[in-house]
Amino acid sequence: MAKEKKFVEAITSRDEDFAQWYTDVVSKAALCDYSGVKGCMVYLPNGYAIWEKIQADLDKRFKETGVENVYLPVLIPESLLEKEKDHIEGFAPEVAWVTMGGNEPLQERMCIRPTSETLFCEHWSRTVQSYRDLPKVWNQWCSVLRWEKTTRPFLRSREFLWQEGHTIHATYEEAEERTILMQKVYRDFIQESLAIPLIAGKKTESEKFAGAEDTYTVEALMHDGKALQAATSHFFGSGFADAFGINYLDKNNELHSVYETSWGLSTRMIGGIIMVHGDDSGLVMPPRIAPIQTRVIPIAQHKEGVLEKAAELMGTLKAAGYSVNIDDSDKSPGWKFSEQEMLGIPTRIEIGPKDIENNQVVVVRRDTREKIVVSMDEITDRLGDILETIQKDMFDRAKKFLDEHIDTAVAMEEMISKFQAKGGFIKAMWCGCEECEEAIKAETGGASSRCIPAEQEHLSDTCIYCGKPAKHMVYWGKSY
Repeated sequence: MAKEKKFVEAITSRDEDFAQWYTDVVSKAALCDYSGVKGCMVYLPNGYAIWEKIQADLDKRFKETGVENVYLPVLIPESLLEKEKDHIEGFAPEVAWVTMGGNEPLQERMCIRPTSETLFCEHWSRTVQSYRDLPKVWNQWCSVLRWEKTTRPFLRSREFLWQEGHTIHATYEEAEERTILMQKVYRDFIQESLAIPLIAGKKTESEKFAGAEDTYTVEALMHDGKALQAATSHFFGSGFADAFGINYLDKNNELHSVYETSWGLSTRMIGGIIMVHGDDSGLVMPPRIAPIQTRVIPIAQHKEGVLEKAAELMGTLKAAGYSVNIDDSDKSPGWKFSEQEMLGIPTRIEIGPKDIENNQVVVVRRDTREKIVVSMDEITDRLGDILETIQKDMFDRAKKFLDEHIDTAVAMEEMISKFQAKGGFIKAMWCGCEECEEAIKAETGGASSRCIPAEQEHLSDTCIYCGKPAKHMVYWGKSY
């Protein structure tokens, strides 16, 4: 009993210290660990399994829109990186350089990719000649390295896993359409599979990606009231293409520039899942992305026939297509329940002598801890219904929290007091001036512009900061 209590007490309460709670969950659920390389993580099996599920789901969605996967080198020559001035200026503080090859100095230093626009462009500049070569709609799953000063598991590390999509098109309209399409793909995936509601829109000039004409974003809200940039999609126009000399001949044998996009989502979304859905008992995984959907836990397993029936049940569920495992260790039932909850497995199925006698099992929901008695004859169908209900309920709860933490302000004093009271997103009018944007961030203690939504609301005629005519309604929030 003492061991079970200690296991649960290992997690700090969310409301007591959210940052420590997050660290505790990452550690106790064995999602990742610190490595001997400062700022870089070891992705443990439990954490990497979540990334594999994310990758499989998102990759399928990509390919349904015509995306093809490729892989490009991890090293980028300095001369390539410098071809696009705005891009290199944006990444220069975070670049890690390789200067030696074996024992010999390199003739040209190489950076470890912080992102791969320049490599894609260099390749296309050599291989694209005709309109018949377009479009190129490519994606790679890889790691990137950015020399972050402050790191935090999943949310910000020096090396992290992601996908980066890169495309080139014959027309401005086609590229812009792809940019917006990928924002929608991300939005659908995160809401449907991760059960995380979002706000969406376009980044301001100062917040957009280095070298982009437009950056489209989807933003989530964490339990502590901070925003998380979940995924972004960038429209580059022909800036990169012109810098790298990517041209094509049209049907009339006339030479044109191409138009480019890029878009990405990373392992930071694992952090998002933790902070949106987790509770004081640990991780809570949405069923559609959970590596294990249910865990069978035999009760009084020392009694004759219990372990055999539990193993038979696991086999039946696997054959029906569920991801399932069994805890037949010699730990106490209380410890097993606590461990299943810590790992966020959406359901557990308890089966003991009385259940076997009554041809039933007890399904326990991780999100609400509701116990549902199900006939053994109906478990394969009923479990699917329960998992879908959990998925929907998790999204609805998160959406309710998001809606309750979106507010409006028409004066700076009102905005400041509302951020101090509960955080979240605040909608306010803005004149479009970068100086006002920076001043708002300073006076609110860090609330930046998160996005300009496509559907604009008219809250007032004037900018919340300077009082000049407003151009946009903007979502503001403090972020990770």
